Amino acid sequence: MTTTSARSLMDRFIDSIEWIAAFFVGVVALNTFTAIVLRKFFSVAIPDYYNIGQFLLGILIFWGIAATSYRGAHITVDLVWANSSPRYQRWIDIFATLVLLFVVVMQTITLYDKVASTRADHVLTSDLSLPIWPFFAVAWIGDVSAVLLIAIRSWRLIFHPDQMHDPHLKRAQAQAGGMTNG
Repeated sequence: MTTTSARSLMDRFIDSIEWIAAFFVGVVALNTFTAIVLRKFFSVAIPDYYNIGQFLLGILIFWGIAATSYRGAHITVDLVWANSSPRYQRWIDIFATLVLLFVVVMQTITLYDKVASTRADHVLTSDLSLPIWPFFAVAWIGDVSAVLLIAIRSWRLIFHPDQMHDPHLKRAQAQAGGMTNG
């Protein structure tokens, strides 16, 4: 496998995680819209709508963390970063990404414990008696995806910063003379 095809495979993996997160945004919106329409116009409630909505929102949050972790598209406070030289900006990015990786790995371990304990305890929803652990498992898979994407981001930041899609990094590299086109 060549470097270009490996990069292409990684980029497709990253894009697929973002599409999965987008899919869950749609599922949460559809669930909410359907429940509101049925309740408003037909006086019908979806059984376990509230519980399922909460679980879908949890899934959305964890997949959203995965989607934003790689691109660096989440809210950041970069006062120190913006006033640093490009060399130090890169070190700050590496340090921050490694700290994020550690935190999300710990979160993933904790969430796995929650999935296992919920499955072992046979926790069910109130109306339909659906098992809750599959919802937690899908959220956990999103968290595992976040770990993978943050690990890829860390690897690229350290060894292949030219493969990063982050406009801040491109600008910092251009200022340092590392790139000709920003």
